[in-house]
Amino acid sequence: MDSRKQSIRRKNRVKCLVLGGCGFIGSHLVDHLVYRGDKVVVFDRLNVDTKNIDSVLGNIELVRGDFRNREDIKRTIKNIDYIFHFIGTTLPETSTQNPMYDIESNVISTIQLLEVIKGTNVKKIIFASSGGTIYGIPQQIPIPENHPTNPICSYGISKLMIEKYLRLYGYLYGLDYVSLRFANAYGERQDPKGSQGVIPVFLGNIIKGQPIHVWGDGNVVRDYIHVKDIVNACQRAMQTRENEYHIFNIGSGKGLSLNELISILKETVKNDIQVRYTIGRKIDVSVNILDNRLAKEILEWQPKVSLEEGLQLTAKYLNELSDL
Repeated sequence: MDSRKQSIRRKNRVKCLVLGGCGFIGSHLVDHLVYRGDKVVVFDRLNVDTKNIDSVLGNIELVRGDFRNREDIKRTIKNIDYIFHFIGTTLPETSTQNPMYDIESNVISTIQLLEVIKGTNVKKIIFASSGGTIYGIPQQIPIPENHPTNPICSYGISKLMIEKYLRLYGYLYGLDYVSLRFANAYGERQDPKGSQGVIPVFLGNIIKGQPIHVWGDGNVVRDYIHVKDIVNACQRAMQTRENEYHIFNIGSGKGLSLNELISILKETVKNDIQVRYTIGRKIDVSVNILDNRLAKEILEWQPKVSLEEGLQLTAKYLNELSDL
């Protein structure tokens, strides 16, 4: 890189805090911010595995702590310009089993964060919300941001509550915020052994020659968005000037059934696939496709990674894992 570009980077440096920066999406954002030349602080839990950010550990400040601990948060936000909130302690599948924990660990902890940062010089907070759960059963497809929000799992309700408190603190204290309602995120570094993210889980099983398990008959339709496009949306949300819009759908705008996805995966990996269907779940809406036109217009963002390319990148990453 020439010296002129390096000087521009230094001139435009801001200080960003990534809450949950060692995770799947957060670590990709950390890489991107470091590459931009920004100062980056990563906050994550005490026993966090840092493998996702090992390549940039020398270029960031890593703070380990408890998101529920006010003092841990206070010591982390000094001189921060932008906050990216990727911390989440529950999953859609399990959140309703213990809604009290969902509220205490996610909603109340976020309110405490807002209490700490109100009146500071924080320019904006960007929150990772859930376009897949926050709307509930859709009344129209694709789903726009002004669609009714009636989540059918605790996870979606807690995301909605946090959005409402962001709006309240914006109104009362002038805190600028953006809530990004992500579709089904996938990509490199997503846990193939986890219970969230069908693409890496399916790919991991296919690569290992193990059967994949599908809830229902495979006709559930979802909108998939690669992590690189999510990171670009986060950057656009950070850079966009304050305006009347604070909530944006971040998805491909296209739907794909699980059965269609399985067919594409078979072509990607060139392996036989064993599929085992089980009884569907009440928390799964039949169709979820996000209308992304507002993000295209206001954030000047659009998805660039095709599903085929994204699957190839994810499969390559999983094939190179030593502990798959």
